[in-house]
Parts: sequence; structure tokens; C-alpha cells
Amino acid sequence: MPTELLAEQHDATLVLTLRDPATRNALSREVYARGVELMREATQNAAIRAIVLRGDGDTFCAGGNLQRILGVRGMGAEEGGRFQRESVDLLSAWVMALAQCPKPVIAAVEGFAAGAGASLALACDLVVASRDAKFVMSYARIGFSPDGGGSWQLARFLPRALALKALWLATPLEAITLQEHGLVTEVCEPGQAQQTALNLAAQLARMAPNAVASVKRLSQQALQNDLAAQLTAEREHFVANLFHPNGGEGPTAFLEKRPPRFE
Repeated sequence: MPTELLAEQHDATLVLTLRDPATRNALSREVYARGVELMREATQNAAIRAIVLRGDGDTFCAGGNLQRILGVRGMGAEEGGRFQRESVDLLSAWVMALAQCPKPVIAAVEGFAAGAGASLALACDLVVASRDAKFVMSYARIGFSPDGGGSWQLARFLPRALALKALWLATPLEAITLQEHGLVTEVCEPGQAQQTALNLAAQLARMAPNAVASVKRLSQQALQNDLAAQLTAEREHFVANLFHPNGGEGPTAFLEKRPPRFE
């Protein structure tokens, strides 16, 4: 039975769990398609304010299923190539859905996040990882190259030599190292990644969803914009948030010295 992607709501947080103990939560095109579907539903559901992505058990995700990948080779270059391109496009669609969702997406990583599993974790807005967690871009050692945006993330956040070492030699990157370079948000004790991620999600859920969405979008735009364009984008978001209903609730609650009740 292939890996399942299970969804369970905890208060205002949607928890997505990769589950297949036999393969250490290996990925498949079915999981990718389900991930895109669940992100679409979460975006449209006002009761969900944040999303946590985790793996069942003591492993986040072992990456792609090598038996399935070998089966694709057996289909031949034309048919198999078409099939694999569709699979990678589905993974890419899930990564883009994580990025485009206006709500915070938090990875909770225990144990290993390998291959596309590492790419998937690093695609999240925030990454909580246990102290013994390791991120491994394991492609090159079996003759492949990255997918899921892993090379994009590492090239932007790590020094070039460290990124290349991780991508070429599949050198495991420890959680504390990635925290030092800004790819991991918080390091916790083993077994505490999910709860730590839920605590972060709960904090974000109490904030104004429109403002949270603006911050996410502006932080993405800042990677491409020059200063003038970013200042213009900030102005437009600020005005939109000022005249949102939450733009009245926030200042009023502050002046009245009470917690805000954001919509």
C-alpha cells in the first residue's frame, strides 16, 4: 500500500501526515496530487489558519520510492520519460501550492528528511526540526539530480561550497547547521517537533490572517523586487490591511488593552 497523506484538524491548524512505515513515508505521485488538493482546500477554508506537515513515526520522509522509480525505467525512455515528467510536475505543483498558500506552512521534521522529502520540508515557510534530524539530498549518490526545489533552497541559503557538497556527496545536513543558515526555524528535542510546530501554528492562528498572508507574499516578492518595487508593494499591502475589518480590531484591542479578536 503506498504512502498516505492524512489530514486532521487541531483547532485552527491542519496537520498533514505522511504515513507508510514500510517505506519510511516514501513519496508518490498520488501523495503529490493529494497534497495539492489538501492545500487548495486549506486555502479556501477560513477555519484553518495554519498548516503543519509531518511524517509518521521517527522519519519525516525517505524521499522517492526507488522500486517505483526503477519500474519507470522499465517502461522505456519515451513512455517512462513522459510518466516521470508528469510525476515531477506533480511534486512541483505541491511545492508551488505550499508557497502560494496565503497561510503559514510549517514542517515538523523528526529523523531523516531525504531526497524529495528534504526538498518538501525546505519548501515550507517555517521548519521545526528535532536536534537529531538530518536533511540529505541523496540524489547524486544513486545517479540522479534534485527535484522539488531542493537545489533552489540550498543555493540561496547556504555558502556555495556547502550547498554543492550536500548536493554532490549527499552529506547529511544537521538541523543546527541549517538553523545557523536560516533554513530551519527552531530546533527542539527529539520527539517534540510536532508539538513545537503546533505551538508556532497556534501563535500564528491568533494573528490577523490578512496580515499574515501579506507578510508571506511580501517576503517572497522581496527576493525579486528592487527597493522601489518593494516599497510600492508594501504600501499597497499596508493600505489594504488598514481598511480590512481586522485593521480596526487590532489597534482598538491594543488601546483597550485586550487580546484582539481577528476574523
